[in-house]
Amino acid sequence: MYLPGILVRMRSWLGVVKRWWGVRPVRWALLAVAASAVLATGGSVASVAWLRGGAEGHIFTETDVPEAPVALVLGTKVEADGTPSRFLTARLELAQRLFTAGKVRAILVSGDNMHADYNEPEAMRRWLLDRGVPSNKVVPDYAGFDTYDSCARAKRIFGVDRLTVVTQSFHVPRAVALCRHLGIEANGVGDDSVRQYSKWRIGSIREYGASVKAAVDVLSGRDPVHLGRRETGIDDALRAG
Repeated sequence: MYLPGILVRMRSWLGVVKRWWGVRPVRWALLAVAASAVLATGGSVASVAWLRGGAEGHIFTETDVPEAPVALVLGTKVEADGTPSRFLTARLELAQRLFTAGKVRAILVSGDNMHADYNEPEAMRRWLLDRGVPSNKVVPDYAGFDTYDSCARAKRIFGVDRLTVVTQSFHVPRAVALCRHLGIEANGVGDDSVRQYSKWRIGSIREYGASVKAAVDVLSGRDPVHLGRRETGIDDALRAG
């Protein structure tokens, strides 16, 4: 559906380089750059549209979201002192409210622990426990290195079939679509409380490139960076009173 637009932009690029056409090396170099730019732009737009289509009808407000066994809270920056950043704190506050309201019965905190001195899941877990969420209801996933990995591991390692994704609202469509493409019955709730910060704009722009990567991940069916054995943390949390 995006091919005609791509061709129009390609013709526009060809017009720009027309006066250089007589110089063969320049001709091919400029054509390569033009084609790459056009295809990248078209691919980004198409990927965003595809992912948003996959999430359509599955994004809710905090009040209206259907109940689910599990909230999947996606990690993001932790400060040098080990405390969650504003954006991560906002996600955790939202997950805590969903748990308190009975909208979810367990919380899977999934983030980056690639290095020993940086641990998103532990910071998230500690924040929730400090605010009264029972320890047997919070399950860390230490290998959620990106959104695709978090969704894939929720399904393949933790055995989650139905969940609510919690993140910022600009990120929710991609996260929900990825989970659903990976076989999870997923809905999403997005936080808007930190919209005033500059990182919001950066994150929103970043979604275009991230959507291309997400589409490639789904189409390739790649494994997460780390799989490992099946973990029963979520099963135990749901069984606990």
